[in-house]
Amino acid sequence: MALLITDECINCDVCEPECPNEAIYLGELIYEIDPARCTECVGHFDEPQCVQVCPVACIPVNPQHIESRETLMQKYLRLMAQGNARD
Repeated sequence: MALLITDECINCDVCEPECPNEAIYLGELIYEIDPARCTECVGHFDEPQCVQVCPVACIPVNPQHIESRETLMQKYLRLMAQGNARD
C-alpha cells in the first residue's frame, strides 16, 4: 500500500526528510508521494515515518495503490538494488 498526502496538508516540511525512499516531494500545491517509491517504510522501519511526524494526520493509505507487506518488501529490495533509496 502506498500512502497518499491529502489536501489537508499544511506544507510544514516535516514528512519529506523522513522518507527513507525519497518518495515524498513538493508538488504544485502540497507534498505528494510517488507510489512507485513508497514502501510504507517496510524494510526500514516498523511504522511509516511520514505518518508518525505529520502534525495534521493527512497521510492515509492510498486506495488506488493497495499492496501487501510482501509486495512492499519486494519494492524495497528493488529500490535498494537500484541504489535509489537512502538509509
